[in-house]
Amino acid sequence: LAEAIRARRIVGASLIAEIRTKKEVQRMKIVHTMIRVNNLDESLKFYCDGLGMTLLKKRDYESGRFTNVFVGYGSEETDAVIELTYNWDTHAYDIGNGFGHIALGVPDVYKTCDELRAKGIKIVREPGPMKHGSGANAIAFLEDPNGYKIELTTRAE
Repeated sequence: LAEAIRARRIVGASLIAEIRTKKEVQRMKIVHTMIRVNNLDESLKFYCDGLGMTLLKKRDYESGRFTNVFVGYGSEETDAVIELTYNWDTHAYDIGNGFGHIALGVPDVYKTCDELRAKGIKIVREPGPMKHGSGANAIAFLEDPNGYKIELTTRAE
């Protein structure tokens, strides 16, 4: 009986350690995927009316001449969403440059970049505030082996 209790405690301790490890690994999560759109109204009709997503946020950036719209099935706080970017002076894209990036939410963009750089991951945009944003959060961009951009962000903006 003593051996069975002891074995249970060891298994229980391992389970707790495994759960803690999984929580530590989940420091990153997908926040949003950005795509450039030719026509914002048509795109909103497709994603919201057609696919049933909710318009979560819309913001015009006059100095950058673009509009960002976030759509999704849940809140930006709990779910990955899609960022639709409409560049006011561009009305057509090749499929190859229509994709923007995948964003990962991290607790500290600067620290995460240091850790990733130490692992040999290419940082293509150093951490700092978004150029046309409020400056409330830091962002950085990585590049995967295929050339795709991955954004690191402290929060969804």
